[in-house]
Amino acid sequence: MTQIFLSLAAMLGGLSVAAGAFASHALRERISERSLLIFETGARYQMYHALALLVVALLLSRIDSPPPSLIASGWLFIIGIAIFSGSLYALSLTDVKYLGAITPIGGAAFLAGWCALALAAWSLK
Repeated sequence: MTQIFLSLAAMLGGLSVAAGAFASHALRERISERSLLIFETGARYQMYHALALLVVALLLSRIDSPPPSLIASGWLFIIGIAIFSGSLYALSLTDVKYLGAITPIGGAAFLAGWCALALAAWSLK
């Protein structure tokens, strides 16, 4: 699990940098200012949670018997990135409004991931 989370953290972090650069250089003249802000929010939250996933991976590498909540937090961060950031990217590029209704599901996954990480912290010896 450590290798999976570490690899995904690196890839998702790098992709968030690429998304931010894409927004600044390729999208600035093509989409509205509001859509650009939405896209940039997706990239920012993707980076925050790629870093959180990196922390989870590093903790997993240090713990012989990790609590299940630590592993759950990593998967929840990945799910949150896919749904939250993914829906914001799609919303900003397509202007399909119902995609905004999906975004809170990703936000809930982020919150659950942080709660699971906190639970894991309390169960560490």
